Amino acid sequence: MIITLYTQPACSQCNMTKKWLDDPERGNLKGQYQIIDLSESPEDLAKVKELGYLSAPVVVAGDKHWYGFRPDLLAEVTTPPAQEVAA
Repeated sequence: MIITLYTQPACSQCNMTKKWLDDPERGNLKGQYQIIDLSESPEDLAKVKELGYLSAPVVVAGDKHWYGFRPDLLAEVTTPPAQEVAA
């Protein structure tokens, strides 16, 4: 699943989200997700607004999206599904 993180400069929640994604004990996705700075991309800012968001960070992971630092949702989209054990 591709994860895109839409950020703004000097955004503490954006930085916390990046730190969470890069943490080897949590997301461990350093370099495996896309970061887009909304201050540098009017097209992406328009996309984020179309999703209904006016604040950063905005995380898009597959068909899920949200704004703010949400460790619960980050864990949900970065944790592989549990494999069923054959009986």
